[in-house]
Amino acid sequence: MSTLIAAPLDMTVRDGFDAEACMNCGFCSATCPLGVPILPRRLFRYVLFGMDDAVRAETETIFSCLLCRSCEQSCPAGVHITENVRLLRGWLLREGR
Repeated sequence: MSTLIAAPLDMTVRDGFDAEACMNCGFCSATCPLGVPILPRRLFRYVLFGMDDAVRAETETIFSCLLCRSCEQSCPAGVHITENVRLLRGWLLREGR
């Protein structure tokens, strides 16, 4: 694992990345109009575990999210999924993706 992701994502966790609350229940994936199974369940785990290469590998998926908030409305933990995706997009753009 590279450490390139650690500093930026540590900062975003402090500034509102609330993936820690994700219970990995799957309600978000079930309501996604695109049927994207990676978002946000595994993606948030990749972030929390500092798996920067895995996050980078999902760049296309991260940018294909419609930010429609359908997933957020069904989240029993109240995770701010779309804001987390926006933060990841910003990080990827700063990384040159």
